[in-house]
Amino acid sequence: MNLKDIMSRNVQVIAPDANLVEAAQCMKDLGVGGLPVCSDDRIQGFVTDRDIVVRAIADGKNPSECKVSDVMSTDVFWCYEDDSVEDAGRKMEENQIRRLLVLDSNKKLCGIVSLGDIARAQHGGTFTGEVLERVSEPAQPAQPTI
Repeated sequence: MNLKDIMSRNVQVIAPDANLVEAAQCMKDLGVGGLPVCSDDRIQGFVTDRDIVVRAIADGKNPSECKVSDVMSTDVFWCYEDDSVEDAGRKMEENQIRRLLVLDSNKKLCGIVSLGDIARAQHGGTFTGEVLERVSEPAQPAQPTI
């Protein structure tokens, strides 16, 4: 099975200069936890609801003034729509991520695939459990400095 068979299409994007209130409202309206950040048809990053909370709100930044580009992740992972679900799952495992952008053969954003999409496609099988387990492994805590 390929990603084009399970991905979400018509992905809403947000501009890097949008403020965090706009990003949060867009996520709320769409019922999603993250948005690709694009400028002039180029992917600049990805912003999640967690980015807004941890990188802005928790640091006392004003969400009406703080821009998406100030809190987004710039390390964006992607696959092609013709890649297999298994390949996407392995990429998620290796990078401990829960979502992958999906590009068409012209390298244009055409969808997004999440762990939930893989779980539904695999009907909760062993592969899904392995991917979820590896993605969910805790990050290595920072070693205290003395």
